[in-house]
Formats: sequence, C-alpha cells, structure tokens
Amino acid sequence: MKNQFIIATKNKGKVREFEQMFAHDGYQVTSLLEYDEIPDIEETGKTFAENAALKAETLAKALNQKVIADDSGLVIDALDGRPGVYSARYAGEEKSDKANNEKVLNEMKDIPSEDRTARFVCTIAVASPGEPTYVVEGTCEGIIALEPAGANGFGYDPIMFLPGFNKTMAQLSAQEKNQISHRAKALEKLMKQWK
Repeated sequence: MKNQFIIATKNKGKVREFEQMFAHDGYQVTSLLEYDEIPDIEETGKTFAENAALKAETLAKALNQKVIADDSGLVIDALDGRPGVYSARYAGEEKSDKANNEKVLNEMKDIPSEDRTARFVCTIAVASPGEPTYVVEGTCEGIIALEPAGANGFGYDPIMFLPGFNKTMAQLSAQEKNQISHRAKALEKLMKQWK
C-alpha cells in the first residue's frame, strides 16, 4: 500500500509521536513493536544520518517495504556534542531515561547557565526497496535545565529547557511538542519532499 510504511523503532514514545504526526495525512503506520522476530540493528554509524540510513535500508531490504528510520539525540555544546549518537545508552548499555538524565546533569553541574546550550537533533531516513534513500534533519534548540521538570514526553525531555516557552520539553502538551520538536521539524521537511 502506498500510504503504509514501517517506523523502524520499538520506542513507544517515538511510535506515538509518529502516529500522531502522520494520522491527519491518512498514512497507516506500523512499527517494529509488531515484528517480534526482527532483532535490533546495531547502530555503528558515527553520525545520526549514518545510523538512520543503516536502519532504514537494512529493514526495507528485509521486509521488502518502505521503512522510515530516525536517529535522534541530544547534542550539548559544553560536552563537545555528547551524548550525541550515544544518547539512548549514555549512562550504560541498559537503556534508562532517568540514568541518562542524571549523568548529563552531573556532568553539567559546574557549567554556568549561559554555557548550557544544547539541541535535540532528529535525522530521518526513508528507504524503499530499489530506490535511493533520502535523509532529512530537524533540530530544536534549548538549554540544559538545572533539574528535571515535567512528566510528559520521554528521553531527555525533562532536562531540555525551552526559553521561548519557559518550560522544559516534558512540560509541554503533546500538541505543543509536535509543533516545535526536532522530530516535527524533520517530518515537516520529509512531508514537503513527499508531496
């Protein structure tokens, strides 16, 4: 089906965001949560773009279907771009949003507020069997908060403070987040290319 594709993730938060963003355009989205037999693809790329393309192309070939994969994370200027491509497992192999946030806050504890600039980056790759892969990227600028705040969202949302809203990403409603997030901006570029 033309309007059906697979999102290459088992992250429920990401799946929910993709479903919300694509629903109004009549696209049917499935995710790797529905494919138990598919193992995680090792992200060996050095950039978000390399990892997204690797996931999309591998799965498009395996499933013979259009696949959208994203690689996203937090890039902090004072930490020389860390956690970057290691965002999901920054505090260790066992994925833990809480541990990742604690590690970042600990590493940032002596950094003054004017030097706490950071951005969320989302790179999306679309792969279809026999077609060239294309890649788009979106960013969302903010600063690292002094402590977590908010219960919405996932990942680093509780420590990413958005001065324009005077809130962390985790204090925004899903609707607000889906208008300004790095993923929303990348998807907007993707939709323009598709149309």
